[in-house]
Amino acid sequence: MLYQLYETHRALLSPFSEFASASSKLYSHPLSPFTHVPMAQRLSAGLDLMHRLAKEYEKPEFNIRSVAVDGVDVAVQEQVALAKPFCRLLRFKRFTDDVAVLEKMKDHPTVLVVAPLSGHHATLLRDTVRTLLQGHKVYITDWIDARMVPLSDGPFHLDDYVEYVQEFIRHIGADNVHVISVCQPTVPVLAAISLMASRGEKTPRSMTMMGGPIDARKSPTAVNNLALNKSYSWFENNVIYRVPPNYPGSGRRVYPGFLQHTGFVAMNPDRHLNSHYDYFLDLVRGDEESAEAHRAFYDEYNAVLDMPAEYYLETIRTVFQDFALVNGTWVVKGETVRPQDIKTTALMTVEGELDDISGAGQTEAAQALCSGIPQEHRHHYTAIGAGHYGIFSGRRWREMVYPEIRQFIAQHDR
Repeated sequence: MLYQLYETHRALLSPFSEFASASSKLYSHPLSPFTHVPMAQRLSAGLDLMHRLAKEYEKPEFNIRSVAVDGVDVAVQEQVALAKPFCRLLRFKRFTDDVAVLEKMKDHPTVLVVAPLSGHHATLLRDTVRTLLQGHKVYITDWIDARMVPLSDGPFHLDDYVEYVQEFIRHIGADNVHVISVCQPTVPVLAAISLMASRGEKTPRSMTMMGGPIDARKSPTAVNNLALNKSYSWFENNVIYRVPPNYPGSGRRVYPGFLQHTGFVAMNPDRHLNSHYDYFLDLVRGDEESAEAHRAFYDEYNAVLDMPAEYYLETIRTVFQDFALVNGTWVVKGETVRPQDIKTTALMTVEGELDDISGAGQTEAAQALCSGIPQEHRHHYTAIGAGHYGIFSGRRWREMVYPEIRQFIAQHDR
């Protein structure tokens, strides 16, 4: 019922949002006579802010058209390498006529970035991908909004997530790929590679785990405490709803994206309130550069997706309540997950000093679990001054974290 109420509310606000947008332009367009009325700039700014607060945010594009490789602009084309019902494996193919650069690009390491399925779209890792493309061949998992997946495609469990990761690794070539998992997927990625190792399959050359809840018992955050303080049945009865009839996935049980978004905002309400007020002031002052930076961030932050109910609930139980990975009790389709069986895949863990989503030590816990990997092939890095998003996006990612990962991958690509 809540989902239907939300959709009704969104439909009612839609014309108001468009009206606010048009009215804002009426008071700001240089050819409009209304720009000369008193307080026109403030009226325009206020209406623009109303528009953004009421509008619907659709999935953004990666919009990576070119990157600089050795000082040469190289064209980038987004391709679908493999399509599954709940995910697309995307490849960012680079093209250039510069023979010298082309030869260098052929020798670049191949990287699979496993994006989180935790409310936001994979485009949240746009900066991660753009930076990696300077010296790597890049693939990424592009998870599909569950409300867009018909019921006929069946359910999607946490075990299916693990199998998807394995299939993507095999498709690219296990002995030729370095896997980078960001936040939520660190757990299923470690499980996927562990199971491959236990079966005697080839495993990736390296795996880099960034800001993920490998052991959510360490330095628990608000996210961890919520999962512990509420029972499994509470989550099933209070946050799971069926997709309304106006979507292809009508009737599918999901954890709605708008609930996840509400949770994100509730973690730092003052920061978001101040950010919107600053946006209003930037519009009044005519600071278009700062205003555009705000739009770019919130166009991404406010675009959310629904998660399949079975996957969401199983993640809550497995990762945040039973701690099945670290306790050695996680069984995926009859096979026990044994990280100690990984021998030939190098391991790097990355944490942000100020991460308020995955606390200190949660990701580093993978180091102890992967006891079969020689010490010289393991590395941990803490990004000083970086929060959760800072380890994969922004200045600290580009200047601090990426150089460490680039060096680690290069070291184990030989």
